[in-house]
Amino acid sequence: MVIFLPGDSGSSSTALDELTPREIVDELDKHVVGQAEAKRAVAVALRNRIRRQRLEPEMAEEVMPKNILMMGPTGVGKTEVARRLARLSNSPFVKVEATKFTEVGYVGRDVDSMIRDLVEMAIDMIREQKIDLVAERAEKNAEERLLQILMPPQKSEDKDEADSTAATREKLRKKLREGKLDDRMVEIDIQNRNNPIEVVTNQGVEEMDINIRELVPGLFGGQTRRRKMTVLDALDTLTQEEEQKLIDMEQITRMAVERTEQAGIVFLDEMDKIAGREGGRGPEVSREGVQRDLLPIVEGTTVNTRYGMIRTDHILFIAAGAFHVAKPSDMIPEMQGRFPIRVELKPLTKDDFIQILTEPKNALTKQYVALLETEGLKLEFTEDAIEEIARTAMIVNEQTEDIGARRLHTIMEKLLDKISFEAPDMRERSAKIDVAYVNEQLASIVKDQDLSRYIL
Repeated sequence: MVIFLPGDSGSSSTALDELTPREIVDELDKHVVGQAEAKRAVAVALRNRIRRQRLEPEMAEEVMPKNILMMGPTGVGKTEVARRLARLSNSPFVKVEATKFTEVGYVGRDVDSMIRDLVEMAIDMIREQKIDLVAERAEKNAEERLLQILMPPQKSEDKDEADSTAATREKLRKKLREGKLDDRMVEIDIQNRNNPIEVVTNQGVEEMDINIRELVPGLFGGQTRRRKMTVLDALDTLTQEEEQKLIDMEQITRMAVERTEQAGIVFLDEMDKIAGREGGRGPEVSREGVQRDLLPIVEGTTVNTRYGMIRTDHILFIAAGAFHVAKPSDMIPEMQGRFPIRVELKPLTKDDFIQILTEPKNALTKQYVALLETEGLKLEFTEDAIEEIARTAMIVNEQTEDIGARRLHTIMEKLLDKISFEAPDMRERSAKIDVAYVNEQLASIVKDQDLSRYIL
């Protein structure tokens, strides 16, 4: 099975099957700075999925994914590595906080909900892909429907009159495409949406999700309502209706279930918060219980969803946590065994901060330049200014809590606070950020050990 990379990856013509682990790491390097060991681990995990698809069905069924446990302080790229991997492989991906789940019998989300969320994500992904394929046809159909509303067809046996009507219709079509009718008001009949009716029970909302219109189609079938709107809004609404008519939701559901089972990725964050052993009372009472509830999902079970039964045997689980207080060995032995690959992410250095500020496609400096460019202001950072920003971020992380790359957001907001506020009113249409400006704006941050005004 060949899965193509999304367009924003920069290698849309390359099939995922052809990417070696080294090339996967190169793709991740475009978005995430450093952490070579973590990138190698996820690249091998992704490549193993490709290898598994080439095996005989009997052997492929026996090959289980090697789940990964990432350990490292906050802000060093744990989540971003997993998210970029999912985007690269076009896989359904959900990020969940392990602390949101509670042991059965306690108030909170049950662990099965993460698999339901994963299926919903797969449904949305495949629906978008199918809609892209029929978008052109849907636009044409919507245009025809709108033209019938603007100029209802007239039956006439006179050939000249029919030709004149057709010519007028084409003129109207041309005006519609040129946007000359956008503000004109029209009345259209639109289908009522089939919103599911949720029944809340102690098993959770997701399990009892029922669509009454599917159970009693005759009761709700074909109901429409008349709405008045502009031609521009009407064209958009009718296009959406036509898209829904052209796609096969049953086929989408089948594909989504298969993709979830074979290519799904679940990122379990804050794993260290549930790693403590049983305390016996108080708020600690459900930590080990949550682990025991997570265990069947991770090692492979069947989860009931509104789209059918989902097997979790081949879903890749990537767990992450700071593990400052708790250690991986504090998890129950069965859970430890389900995460055979351990990767320790290193704290970020000054050089890493410089790379984060300049190299990735979505680098912070590039973001601020683009934002202020919308105000007509040209912003420029000198190399020594970027070095000073990186040095300041590293010092503040050392003096207070180390929050990794997130510190750069705090520093950059403080640095550009004055320019961001005054940008619309500035006469000068350019601003240069040099080391002197950085020192002037950030001097108070470095001196103030408390930093209570700037750290949330």
